[in-house]
Amino acid sequence: MIPSIDQSLAQQIVNTVKDVCGQNINFITPKGIISASTDEKRIGTYHEIGQKAAATGNVIEVDSDYGFAGTQKGINLPIYHNHNLIAVIGISGEPEEVRKYAHLAERITHLLIRERELNAFSRSQEEKKQFVIHALISGLDENPLYLNDCLKDFKIDPSTKKRLILIRTNSKYNPVNMPMLDQKVENLFRMLSQELFTFNYPNEYLAILDAEKYNRNNFILRKFAADYENILKVAVGKEVFLHQMQESHHSALIAWKSIPDGSKSFAVFDDLVLEIILSTVTEENKTEFVKKTLEPLAQEEIEVLSVYLEEEMSLSAASKRLFLHKNTVQYKLNRILEKTGWNPRKFQDAVLFFLALKLES
Repeated sequence: MIPSIDQSLAQQIVNTVKDVCGQNINFITPKGIISASTDEKRIGTYHEIGQKAAATGNVIEVDSDYGFAGTQKGINLPIYHNHNLIAVIGISGEPEEVRKYAHLAERITHLLIRERELNAFSRSQEEKKQFVIHALISGLDENPLYLNDCLKDFKIDPSTKKRLILIRTNSKYNPVNMPMLDQKVENLFRMLSQELFTFNYPNEYLAILDAEKYNRNNFILRKFAADYENILKVAVGKEVFLHQMQESHHSALIAWKSIPDGSKSFAVFDDLVLEIILSTVTEENKTEFVKKTLEPLAQEEIEVLSVYLEEEMSLSAASKRLFLHKNTVQYKLNRILEKTGWNPRKFQDAVLFFLALKLES
């Protein structure tokens, strides 16, 4: 319920009613002040009959422009909302002509007020969702009573395990298309029967999903990630109880960082092994390690090295995939040894290159 009608809503009401009936419309407060009007010069002036209609609760018709302060001929209709008088709608004109618009004006006013209430409720719900998710993933417990009330509102069972779902769009994704993507993400979580999700500006969606629902329906998330693999990545945190959601969020971030650009768009923390260790390496140390191992190499040599390691150090498999002769691949590997001092055909040195490529991705 909105406690009062602000000036913008009042002006929207009079403009909408005028569009229908073609007459000047006044929105009059219970104290008789015209707060909105299609006749701008009347805004802020006193309307004697408007105040009288509000005081008596009766429709009052006026057939003359004279005799009452600030009043012109027309019809003045008290408007009630939730059994409370909120305003008087004044329709200017000959009473015989404008009387037929009174009920329509009342209906339009109620519809616009209801629309505002629904929008306010929707905003309130979104704010609650954002509060709950951020309180849980931050580990802050500043308002536990309100948090518990919100969890009850969203029917979140704290006794069952949950997972944090993280979706981030590509930084190059056109922001003009975000409303369309918002709807697709919202539909995704509706399909998962999950109401507790929120958007973080500029490109992140977070949701808390029951672990059991995830286990039954993770194929929906995987398909969504595959359908939009060029514009977003989906990461799933580990399974935890609600009060441990900070851990699930942290693990979802690790899973998201493990997804290389251009190859796939979905990762679950449970499936990671090496990535868990690599996530603890500082950016400074990553840069230094990659510099020592890969910096001397040309991009073509890095590609050869990458394929060679992906093919489990098999010269024949790497040469087939690269469409090169085995001797050519061997020559390029020897050049890598000459440039770096590390031999990719030796297991221990190959591990160093493998880690460097992982850190660089």
